[in-house]
Amino acid sequence: MAKLDRLGWADGISFSAYGVRVGLRVNDKAILKRLLTRLPPDSRPSDVRVVNHLYSLTGFANNADGRVRRFNLGYWNLARFARTRSFEDLLDQFESHLQLTVAEYAPRRVFVHAGVVGFKGRAIVIPGMSFSGKSTLVAELLRAGATYYSDEYAVIDERGRVHPYARDLRIRAESTGIERLRPEEFGAGIGSKPLRVGLVVSTNFKGGARWRPRELTQGKAVLELLANTVSARSQPEMALSFLPKALESARILKGARGEASEIVESILRSVPSA
Repeated sequence: MAKLDRLGWADGISFSAYGVRVGLRVNDKAILKRLLTRLPPDSRPSDVRVVNHLYSLTGFANNADGRVRRFNLGYWNLARFARTRSFEDLLDQFESHLQLTVAEYAPRRVFVHAGVVGFKGRAIVIPGMSFSGKSTLVAELLRAGATYYSDEYAVIDERGRVHPYARDLRIRAESTGIERLRPEEFGAGIGSKPLRVGLVVSTNFKGGARWRPRELTQGKAVLELLANTVSARSQPEMALSFLPKALESARILKGARGEASEIVESILRSVPSA
């Protein structure tokens, strides 16, 4: 840390996200504004001097076409998490690493990799890791009238309620790669209050598959969510306390699906009223 401290930092901030205190320092004031756009939802400025995690980034936003191309570097506490020639790649790696850090170390929330929408006053939770197709299904549910909560994490509190994690949706497009889209582009609003879980849909895409889900017991459903819980190893007691409460009044369906648009009506019909 002493070696990092001597690098001469030009600017920095501290902030809190879901109870995790984070510090961020940079070598150039000009890049700080770009980094702030990549903070997790619900991040709030803080004036604390002692943080749980410290990010130190040396970035070169105009590092192109010169004779000397410098590496953009990112450190989390003492560990280097990024070394890249591309500043945009540094931004992406910082955003991803920071989200996982907050998800793992949040003291009063359990983060499950899942898409979440609200419908009829209840949450529909679609567990799955990144690029499992959950964002595509979330987008179709939004088009059908659901309210947006998240395409990355179901944030669950001690009462089993799901809170919004309303970052932009990441939709994979063949021609342009990953597109960042606002829920408003699907005609959807953003949820603001925590919801009880009404339905869990554990599914994966299989070309030509018909949606014929089976209903799971609560015990098996806890295992489905636990397999996608970021803090399952670091804070297992909290996960095993919060997840059963989240499923107390929920239906749990599991099965392969074809195109997301083909199963939306069936999913929405399966949601019990609040």
